[in-house]
Amino acid sequence: MDHLPSFSWTNIAIALVLAVISSLAMGAFLSKNHMPVDGKTVLITGASEGMGRSAALQLAAKGANVAVVSRSADKLAAVVAECEAAALHPGSQRFGFFTADVSKPDYAAPLLADVVAWNGGRPVDIVWCAAGMSTPDFWLEVPLSKSRSQMDVNYWGAAEMAHAVLRQWLAAPSTTSTPSSSDKEQQPKHLVFTSSVLAFFPVVGYGPYTPAKSALRGLADTLVQEVEAYPGNVKVHVVYPGSISSPGFERENKTKPAVTRVIEDGDPVQTPDAVAASAIAGLEKGHYAITVALLGHFLRWGVQGGSPRNTWFVDTIMACLAPIVWIFALPDVYSKIRKHAKEHGHPATYWNKDIAN
Repeated sequence: MDHLPSFSWTNIAIALVLAVISSLAMGAFLSKNHMPVDGKTVLITGASEGMGRSAALQLAAKGANVAVVSRSADKLAAVVAECEAAALHPGSQRFGFFTADVSKPDYAAPLLADVVAWNGGRPVDIVWCAAGMSTPDFWLEVPLSKSRSQMDVNYWGAAEMAHAVLRQWLAAPSTTSTPSSSDKEQQPKHLVFTSSVLAFFPVVGYGPYTPAKSALRGLADTLVQEVEAYPGNVKVHVVYPGSISSPGFERENKTKPAVTRVIEDGDPVQTPDAVAASAIAGLEKGHYAITVALLGHFLRWGVQGGSPRNTWFVDTIMACLAPIVWIFALPDVYSKIRKHAKEHGHPATYWNKDIAN
């Protein structure tokens, strides 16, 4: 649901071609499916619309049992019906919906208990935290409550679920049992966060939203290390979508400042189906940080830091090339902001007009 500035697509295209050639040379496209879902149970929050809904349908088509979560029972019931129609094994797959408000403290543990009971007492195999919302605005011009509410949904909504499910998956064995040396060799559980490409490159106008998605990236980068300290086999992933043509995208456009539209001009908007398909493909490749479009790939390469690498050779080469593009792209971004400021003056004099339009 996020827009980003236009970049030199020629430079990015050249970089991508080099990455593809390198990946082919290293056999990066020949790996096994690291997240098979046939017969597995998946829980998806934020599944009533957008990417979450598309992910539910596509995983159902791959044979997964799917539990969908959001605040709207009516929308979820419709998604369950669509999953049943898309099912790979119509006679044996199961689909259910559970209502919950992810912004509320302590929502996750009771919800997870209900889903486990629905799953015959068995822990779920995959949890995908896809719930999110964006209300763009000038951070200085709106009350801090606007930022807090987006933090509650986008960060705490995922953090609460992660805390509950990881404590279940990685619980200490009872005193009468002996930890198995093969725990790490068992079929892995998967925890999937949904951040945003804005966690790689913040854009003016998304001040109330970006900090939450950046915090989520920090949490994922921490947990991907922390799970290694436990004997269970748990894989952590984080998806970084860009702009998605969803109902949420239509809602965010109602408050988006004009300068934000200037900066993001030319940014491609993907369908929820395309984003979900790319995200699932990345999960099946075993990637940790999953970007779903060319611009997202480039932004990830530029700020990898201490995050795990998807492909060491490609990610290292592209991390060296990305700064070259920024030499031209970053001055252009700031030039557009300053030009807009010179033409329109103080944001307080026009930001309400932006919302009205």
